[in-house]
Order: sequence, then C-alpha cells, then structure tokens
Amino acid sequence: MDDSNDLFSRLDKSAPARPSSRPADPIVAAAKRQQPARDKDGSEGYNASHIEVLEGLEPVRRRPGMYIGGTDAKALHHLFAEVIDNSMDEAVAGHATFIEVELTTDGFLTVTDNGRGIPVDPHPKVKGKSALEVIMTKLHAGGKFAKEGGAYETSGGLHGVGVSVVNALSELCEVEVARGRQLYRQRYARGVPLGPVEQVGEVHNRRGTRTRFKPDHQIFGKGATFEPARLYKMARSKAYLFGGVEIRWSCDPSLIGEKDTTPAKAEFHFPGGLKDYLAASLGDETQITRDIFAGKSEKQSGHGSMEWAVTWFTGDGFLNSYCNTIPTHDGGTHEAGFRNALTRGLRAHGELTGNKRAAMITSDDVMISAAGMLSVFIREPEFVGQTKDKLATVEAQRLVENALRDPFDHWLADNPQESSKLLEWVIARADERVRRR
Repeated sequence: MDDSNDLFSRLDKSAPARPSSRPADPIVAAAKRQQPARDKDGSEGYNASHIEVLEGLEPVRRRPGMYIGGTDAKALHHLFAEVIDNSMDEAVAGHATFIEVELTTDGFLTVTDNGRGIPVDPHPKVKGKSALEVIMTKLHAGGKFAKEGGAYETSGGLHGVGVSVVNALSELCEVEVARGRQLYRQRYARGVPLGPVEQVGEVHNRRGTRTRFKPDHQIFGKGATFEPARLYKMARSKAYLFGGVEIRWSCDPSLIGEKDTTPAKAEFHFPGGLKDYLAASLGDETQITRDIFAGKSEKQSGHGSMEWAVTWFTGDGFLNSYCNTIPTHDGGTHEAGFRNALTRGLRAHGELTGNKRAAMITSDDVMISAAGMLSVFIREPEFVGQTKDKLATVEAQRLVENALRDPFDHWLADNPQESSKLLEWVIARADERVRRR
C-alpha cells in the first residue's frame, strides 16, 4: 500500500466534520438580491470598445513625460538636445563641418547644419509620403538603427524617436532640406503636416538640414521659454566633444538678462577636445599634478573609440561623461570602467614602487577629488530611459577599462615625481575615509 495515500486517508478521516449549512444572514441576502447579474469571471463592463489606439504622434502629446522626462525647464531644453544631436551625428560621421544655433525673440529656436540633409524622396514602405514626413511624424523612423550598412556607425539618436517628439511638442515646426542644389520645405503644427513637402527652388552653396521650432505652450505652459545661458552651455559642450565641428551661436540681445554673461554671438571650435574642456572648467583651481592625464583611443569603424581627460585638485571631484556626444548625467557603465581603470592603475603603481599602503585605496578615494571628462562612441548604445541620462551598455565598461589601462600605467611611470605625489594624495583621502568610519 502507498504510505502517502494511507496518510491522506487517515488525515481525512480524523478531520472534524464541516457543517453542511449555516443560518442565512438576512442583510447579506438582501444585498445579493440588489446586485445586478454579472459574468462569472467578473469581466462585465470591459470589452473591445474600451481599448484605445493612439495614432501617429498622439501618444507623445498625451504622455510627454515618457519621451522627454516631464514638462519642466529641463524637459523643454531637452527638445534642443534632440535636434542638435542629429546634427552632431552628421558631424561625427564626417558629413557636416558646422552647426548653427539661433534663438530669436519670437520664441523660435533654429538649428542648421551642412550635412547630407534628410532624404525627401518617397518612402518605399509608407505609400504617398516622403522620407522627411515619415521621420518627422512617425515614432521609430530614422537612419539610426545602427546596423551594418546603416546611415551611421555611431549615433546619439535612439531609433528615430527624438526629432518626431520635438515636432509633436512644438506649436509650430519647419524643416528645410538642401539636397542636390534644390531646397525643400515642410511645415507642421503640433506634429501634423500643414501641407506636403514643397520644392522651393534651386539653391547654391548650401546643403544640409535646418530645423526651426517653437515649443507648445499647451505642453510646457504659457511662460515657458528657452534660457539663452542654458542653450549656450549645451551648444559649447558639443564643440569640445568633437574637434571636427564648429558651433556658431546667435541669440537676440534683448533675450539676455543684465546679469547674464552669455554673448549674443560666438563661435566654438576646440581641436584640443576634452583636455581643453577640462582646463576651462577648472579655471584657477589648484591641481595636485602638474599635467592633465588625457588621450584618445581611435577605432577604425568608430565603435568603441573614446577620449578622456582627468586630473586631481583640492576641490570636490566631478566626472562629466558622454556617449556619442550625449551627456550622461547619471553616469553608467562607461563611468564604472573609468573608475576601475584609475583605481587599479594607482594600486598597481603603488605595489610596483613598494608603497604597501596603496592596497587600501578604493575608487571613492580616487574619485573624491578627481576632475574628469569621458566621451565614448558606441554602436547601438543602451540607455536607461528615453532621455538617455544613464548608459547601460555592458560592453562599455570593458571597452573603457581596456583603453585606459596601458596609457595610465605609462603616464604614471613616465612622471615618477607627479605620480608619487598623486598616490600620497589619494592615500591621504583613504586615511580620512577610515577616520570618518
């Protein structure tokens, strides 16, 4: 006999008998009689008519926070980031040499580049619409699905979402494309085309894309306007991130406040890249080491290339990181690789020079007074969220660590006095950490 069956049989027999019925509660019975008849699975009142399908750019206007992180000032300026990132992709790919940014009193912001220009020919998969209209009015349409043979090796745009979101959240938007000595134009209102793509006429000595847009007050509020100082800083940083592009800034003087030092016109071109950027950011701060540790790692295909600049100073440390020229304010895997490479390099140098106390240092000790800039270029980057504030690409950590390891070891070895001074400084930070604990 099966012991388990016998056990369940005995348990069943020993269990107390359950009452077959209870006296009915008159209040409960009356409530049940008043309830309407319902389906056994509780699905009454919920059918196909309750399923709403949002078309085109309607989801963006309904839930802007899902695409730009909200409707505050940061989100408003993110619109500019999406447009200038497209122009930067053209520059990084070698097709554009300048980008113009212009802010005018009517609330419009214009970004112009001399790249290839958005295609305007009929789209093969969307009947009756040009590629320009598809890109501007449909989510996930664009040339940045970075597959082999695609339009871009590395790009800041994510699956064609950016510029269509800008169009959806703009009261008015106008795009001009100069291609093949012809000028084309299309206008939109809150993401809806006001007409087909127009062939304006012949143009000479001009090519590329010009995007002019005014944020929608229905989304951002009536008093929402672009801040010249914020736009200026964003545009300037792009020139540092890619030495092959010139950024031209223009703003109506009446928009600049009395205490605002933002210039009405400026041109940025920084062949020195991140090293110049870091030096400008530090200003007169006292540095621990005489030189900035900076360099580049070039890859033939563009994938996995990076640039860095780091030094140590007496103030509070910071690390500004970027992926495909997109600022990653919340860090990510590339920053993790950066910290690991610097920490392991200093520990190894301490061991090599007989400084046993170097074994105690952590990445926090290394970075607490470090001033760093890091820019990586990766094919098909993965970000946390559409606003791309944090890089999640696992491979980025390994790429950065491998690229930094040898150059940092050589820099420490070639500057023995400076590296010894740096190591003692970091060990002192570790001692402070231990005392606080």
